Amino acid sequence: MTTNQDDASQNHDQQQQKQSPPVVPTAPPAAAADVESQTEPAPAQQARAAGSGFGVAGIIRRWKRDDLLRKGSLALRGLSLVFSLLAFIIMASNKHGDWKDFDKYEEYRYLLGIAILATLYTGAQAFKNATGKEMFQRRTSALADFIGDQIMAYLLISSSSSAIPLTNRMRESQDNIFTDASASAISMAFLAFVSLALLALISGHKLSSQSYI
Repeated sequence: MTTNQDDASQNHDQQQQKQSPPVVPTAPPAAAADVESQTEPAPAQQARAAGSGFGVAGIIRRWKRDDLLRKGSLALRGLSLVFSLLAFIIMASNKHGDWKDFDKYEEYRYLLGIAILATLYTGAQAFKNATGKEMFQRRTSALADFIGDQIMAYLLISSSSSAIPLTNRMRESQDNIFTDASASAISMAFLAFVSLALLALISGHKLSSQSYI
């Protein structure tokens, strides 16, 4: 009788095992990421650091370039002032009597007038750059510098070009202190033109790179 009971119990267990669904093992739940301690991947951190470094380096390079342009502009303003003043002084004192007076020749009078204008203009610009005072807004001032530098450079090369043929004709016949002084004044006016032409390039660069912010 005991054997029959054991057989019945085994049959009952086998039937329960057949009826119950198989148990599928599941993976343990992933640990929730701690938001406060979560860090970015290494490539993202490197990209952000590289971008930040490039921005700082770019700003520093721009500051150095602006400072170099400011110093170069001031030096060229000083040179153009000196050359214009020398052209004015040499031509104004070029009076040696008879035909050797500059005011008897229209070309030399033209050169003297432009030298005076260039001296006044470059002196005012040099004073403005040295003191850092702006009479207008930055963009308006940059536009005025660009136009003024071009006009004065054109006038200087124009006056020098008009006086050169007259001086060459005089030196063909005779070479004296009058023709030498005239040639010196022309040379100073030409050097002032070169300085102002370079300043016009710098003014154009400043105008094109002017920030609207």
